[in-house]
Amino acid sequence: METPARADLLITDAELVATVDDARREIPGGWVAVTDGAISGLGGAADARPDADRTVDARGCLVTPGLVNTHHHLYQNLTRAFAPALTGGLFDWLVTLYPLWARLDEEAAYVSAYVGLTELALGGCTTSTDHLYVHPRGAGDLIGAELAAARDLGMRSHFTRGSMSLSVKDGGLPPDSVVQDDDEILAESQRLVDAHHDRSPSAMTRIALAPCSPFSVSTELMTRTAELAERLDVRLHTHLCETQDEDAFCLETFGRRPVEYLADVGWMTDRTWLAHVVWPSDDEVRRLGAARVGAAHCPSSNMILGSGLSPVAELRAAGAPVGLGVDGSASADSASLWLEARTAMLQGKLRHGAGSTSARDALEIATRGGAACLGRTGEIGELSVGACADLVVWGLEGARFAGALSDPVEAWLRCGPVSARHTVVGGRVVVEDGVPVHPGLEEQLAVHRRVSERMQRALSR
Repeated sequence: METPARADLLITDAELVATVDDARREIPGGWVAVTDGAISGLGGAADARPDADRTVDARGCLVTPGLVNTHHHLYQNLTRAFAPALTGGLFDWLVTLYPLWARLDEEAAYVSAYVGLTELALGGCTTSTDHLYVHPRGAGDLIGAELAAARDLGMRSHFTRGSMSLSVKDGGLPPDSVVQDDDEILAESQRLVDAHHDRSPSAMTRIALAPCSPFSVSTELMTRTAELAERLDVRLHTHLCETQDEDAFCLETFGRRPVEYLADVGWMTDRTWLAHVVWPSDDEVRRLGAARVGAAHCPSSNMILGSGLSPVAELRAAGAPVGLGVDGSASADSASLWLEARTAMLQGKLRHGAGSTSARDALEIATRGGAACLGRTGEIGELSVGACADLVVWGLEGARFAGALSDPVEAWLRCGPVSARHTVVGGRVVVEDGVPVHPGLEEQLAVHRRVSERMQRALSR
């Protein structure tokens, strides 16, 4: 085991360290050393450990890599569990909520990101994406506001420049006030990449390009976005194969199914990861896997909206990277990656039998799988020397874990609900003893309520 001379932070005496590294090492009585924001050493009870400026006692705890969220809409926590939108499928849900989201501004973007990223950190997430595709005219720099919240909290973030270019008058779903023309979208996409995209292995901020979906943007925008992403060397993201209604739309509009459409517009590439991927055919699963197109599995949202069960095992077997996403908090409602990991495990068992999907499978999807979707294998999603020091200490004590003595990883996912005891991002503790370190949460929750009330009043006017 590697032993640095001295560390900034040392996590010691864990019940188990589940590294999820290339060898899938699990270290009983393990410790993890952190220096300059990276993992500098790992060892077991019998291995010499370094001195450290700060030591965290992890007795009775499981230590894992930080969880990686591959699909979210942070602004949607302003309309969480919105009652008038709870009875229909995806298209009805969107049409109900677009008039509310049309009231987004910089204050709303900042406070929703602040609250949403805090919620994610409490659930053991250390890297989160966000897909912000609603950009009302005159709303300001919404993604810049989200980035400010992520910086304030110390969260590693992949923000995507989402977009919609087809409004109701063009045969789409959103109102005119939240769509933009293709040139404006592409110019803003390039501006954000130039201003904020960090290509270093320890990057805290990266930008991807993310037209919303086949039914909300033009074919030309999809094609030009793929070309821009290639030129800028950034990743591509969109919703695809989420519902059977989407299948019908693509067949009627384009004369082909969503995956074939994806290939036609130049997106069948390993720089692409897709949200949901619920309804690909067997042949389409093979095509996605062969191209190494990633999938963000959003089990809770897919169930709440009645979208279906994604073929996760089949996608992984075909070679497609699969990560987890909490999706927006107006459909999944609870932004907990721990919950999504547990639900993914249960859905896997339901689809393929009790022995098919273990807690380790779900942990791997939530960590390494997410890193692969974001193009960050070896940087995040694992505990290995040189990787970013993103890790979580999970308590396995108390009444919920009484009798769970045989396997800490299975206990972690089967005996919850569980929140992080400590969440560490880049060597910095952002949740300590189950409490966010940043002192601004109560103030931001008050702002959030005011902004949410203002937004939800939109339907009464």
